[in-house]
Amino acid sequence: MLSLSSEQEHKILKFWQENKIFEKLREKNKGKEKWSFLDGPITANNPMGVHHAWGRTYKDLFQRYKAMKGFDQRFQNGFDCQGLWVEVEVEKQLGLKNKKDIENLVPNNREASIAKFVELCKQRVKKFSKVQTEQSIRLGQWMDWENSYYTMSDENNYAIWHFLKKCKEQGLIYKGRDIVPWCPRCETAISQHEILTGDYKEIEHDSIFFKAPVVGLENTYFLVWTTTPWTIPANVALGINSNYIYALWEDKKTKEKYIFLYKGENKRIPQRDGKPLKEWVVENTGKDLEFEKEIKTSELLAFKYKGAFDDLEMVKKAREENPETFHSVVDVGEIVNDEEGTGILHIAPGAGDEDFKIGKEFKLSVISPIQDDASYKKGLGDLTGKNAKKNPEIILEKLKERNFLFKTHSYLHRYPVCWRCGEELVWKIADEWYISMEGLREKLMQIAKTIKWIPQFGLERELDWLKNMDDWLISKKNRYWGLALPIYECKNCGNFEVIGSKEELKQKAVEGWEEFEGHSPHRPFVDKVKIKCPVCGNVISRIADVGNPWLDAGIVPFSTLKYFSDKKYWQQWFPVDFVCESFPGQFKNWFYSLIVMSTVLEGVAPMKTIFGYATVVDEKGEEMHKSKGNTIWFDEAAEKMGADVMRWLYSKQNPIYNLRFGFGVADEIRRKLLNLINSYTFFKTYVKKEEIENIDLSKFSDSLLDKWIVSRFNNLAIKVNKYLDSYNSAKAVNEIEEFFFKDLSLWYIRRSRKKFKLEQGNEQREKAICTLYYILINLSKLLAPIIPFFAESSYLELKKKDMPESVHLCDYPQGREDLIDNELEEKMKAVRDIVALCLAERKEKGIKVRQPLSKLVIDNQTIKEEELLGLVKDEVNVLEVEIGDSFVLDTEITPELRKQGQLREIIRTIQKMRKQAGLVREDIIDVYCGGEERFVNFLKKNKEEIKKEISIHDIFLKDNPPYLVKEEINFDKGKAWIGIKKLNK
Repeated sequence: MLSLSSEQEHKILKFWQENKIFEKLREKNKGKEKWSFLDGPITANNPMGVHHAWGRTYKDLFQRYKAMKGFDQRFQNGFDCQGLWVEVEVEKQLGLKNKKDIENLVPNNREASIAKFVELCKQRVKKFSKVQTEQSIRLGQWMDWENSYYTMSDENNYAIWHFLKKCKEQGLIYKGRDIVPWCPRCETAISQHEILTGDYKEIEHDSIFFKAPVVGLENTYFLVWTTTPWTIPANVALGINSNYIYALWEDKKTKEKYIFLYKGENKRIPQRDGKPLKEWVVENTGKDLEFEKEIKTSELLAFKYKGAFDDLEMVKKAREENPETFHSVVDVGEIVNDEEGTGILHIAPGAGDEDFKIGKEFKLSVISPIQDDASYKKGLGDLTGKNAKKNPEIILEKLKERNFLFKTHSYLHRYPVCWRCGEELVWKIADEWYISMEGLREKLMQIAKTIKWIPQFGLERELDWLKNMDDWLISKKNRYWGLALPIYECKNCGNFEVIGSKEELKQKAVEGWEEFEGHSPHRPFVDKVKIKCPVCGNVISRIADVGNPWLDAGIVPFSTLKYFSDKKYWQQWFPVDFVCESFPGQFKNWFYSLIVMSTVLEGVAPMKTIFGYATVVDEKGEEMHKSKGNTIWFDEAAEKMGADVMRWLYSKQNPIYNLRFGFGVADEIRRKLLNLINSYTFFKTYVKKEEIENIDLSKFSDSLLDKWIVSRFNNLAIKVNKYLDSYNSAKAVNEIEEFFFKDLSLWYIRRSRKKFKLEQGNEQREKAICTLYYILINLSKLLAPIIPFFAESSYLELKKKDMPESVHLCDYPQGREDLIDNELEEKMKAVRDIVALCLAERKEKGIKVRQPLSKLVIDNQTIKEEELLGLVKDEVNVLEVEIGDSFVLDTEITPELRKQGQLREIIRTIQKMRKQAGLVREDIIDVYCGGEERFVNFLKKNKEEIKKEISIHDIFLKDNPPYLVKEEINFDKGKAWIGIKKLNK
């Protein structure tokens, strides 16, 4: 029996496996025209989520579709293996807190510890790649699983070495000292790509108002506000906006004077929390500030000030480096706005991105206050060694001690956190390695324009990113499991070399090769190899950094397509026809890295089409999180909903919008798909299995209803092909759904039901069977890429002996133009519109459809065929349909019409009771009735007429329990009852 159950899906999985259906499909298409798909690798780090299943459904759908169209394909799945995401999970598993714990896994043996940690990362990837493979198979995804690629492979890593060598040859790689977002827990930089796509959390921090004494003015202070008090020791300047008006305010009690913003944009007084700025500033301080005077910004820019930490060694050194600009006031324009703070900007170039840029512009000293774990460096007095993020109170205490604290204020704001471990980020100065984008930017933008982007706004987003992005930060310090950057830096002369291959490394190695040989190019073994600096002859080592993980994924159009080993093979599949990933973030990550790496290596786009889709959220539209308790795991969803229900939901979604996922949504999908199942069940109910072999699909019915549904199907097939060719599954699925729900189930089958009840051999029945079989067998094929389990199940129930053993081995229905009659479709649409109008009028006047009416006059001159008029007549339940000059439904009910309506109501009730009792068509019943005298008399008169209409043995006007079903009914405003019994054969 057809269903959407997980049990049925498991049976189909077994059928595919035992009969090697996927292998037969690949063999069938081998050597034919190629269609190239490149899989964006899933991170093999945890079980698959329902958000992964959305993308994997698209990937499977389009590959299955192209396979049924006869294209030869690679079907290669990918696993992303290296990077911080894996490291963090292994650390959690082992209960490690920081990199020191990693380096002491084998007590007092750093190298062995790193080797053990790297091996554990590899094992985790292997474990979860197997889990994800099984889950993907459960979803119905077909891939050459044994030939999956892994970004941790030697092939992939050495391919990136080759790319980086090319970058060096083109003058694109450099070492830069810059301010970078930094995770103090992972002790590594977070690149611009990651910070822009990573997590921001609503976090409440203690913001601080601190006083900066103005040099040369007694008892006068700049009032400065910051949400990052840990950066105050690194302060070297203050910023103002010269377009604003500042003022001097005096505290009536202490006579202290404060400088801060008076009027902002358009000379308006700034508001904070619904209060004027001055009131917000003094709130909860007990101070009473009185306006004294406006101060010209030219005066402010001439001032200098004292800092709370001027006595510290590191701060003194900064003063000595740039005495003219140290603790100066600078005009930073719109960077200072009138919507937050005091209008006085705290500038710490060594602890903030924007601050660093300001520092460059105004030649400010840079104080870099924190180490990799966010603890304060040497040179900061008794702050040294204390953690800036974990112990924020130490700055507060120092400001209090030194009379620099004005007040604290709790402040809720969006703050960036590490996208992998969730730790709050800091900004710090670091020496990192970059690929320069300046020489590539214009070329990248031109290449991006050669790609077809779906949705179309993808190109605009990519161009915006390419236009504004910084250089690509490719290094990660203090990490272990990742690409070993093949950069050898000479500490003696400053020269650096980039090694482009394993062979080149072996050729240039002067020590350590024997210890490395036989190992994958990962830490710690690759670190042993040393080469000679070609400039000064010094023996040099590889830098300890690992690579940005987007290098791993960006190289796969080359590493997975035999770019280095078989160029002819690579040329057959490159550029790939199609890539598909979730677009939030991938414009800046995978899509970006693919384009950059291909531009450097070949100067062309690596793909023809990029398909992006949004994000999976819960049924309320909220992000799914374990902490919220709204996460749905893939395994639970697949078994509870069924993979086909999930796939239908995914496939019909407009990819521009977030997809609401949940069991309530799944129930809606299931209810809709039940109409599809019911169409197949209907056929199976009335047509025996042995009859199917005799169906001749070359002979089509001359019935207009049959011709119409055949025409509708072939138009549908043409549309679906067009939509799937353009990667628009949403339109394809919605067209199919409308067809099986409105056309097939609600119209064709309902209007053909009586034909199927006719005796075997009846010509009308045979034609109806042939027509419906043609629709259903081809609909299974049309559905196959979308809901492969149901499509297979339905096909196997319908297939003839000479047909392919699987629906997925069939050719995809193209749609036959010769079977399309658009004029007939227009007429049928007019028929259905007329019926809808009449039924609406019946409803308005409270006349049930089972109550016959005498006449309908329609003003449609194109509908003249008796069969079409007969459809109107039956649907509207009128005795006569006329063509006229106006639309009129005669709603007067004569006694004879009333009698016919009552008969239909009784017949409908008996049929409903048969269904409730679970009886099949062949079961014969006796009917017992009683109640109001009018009802009994009515049955006496019309008993034989009722018996002609439905399959019953006899009607008895008495009570004779027990019944299979007994039901009370209303008859002509009176009470009556009907009971049924199955007749013993």
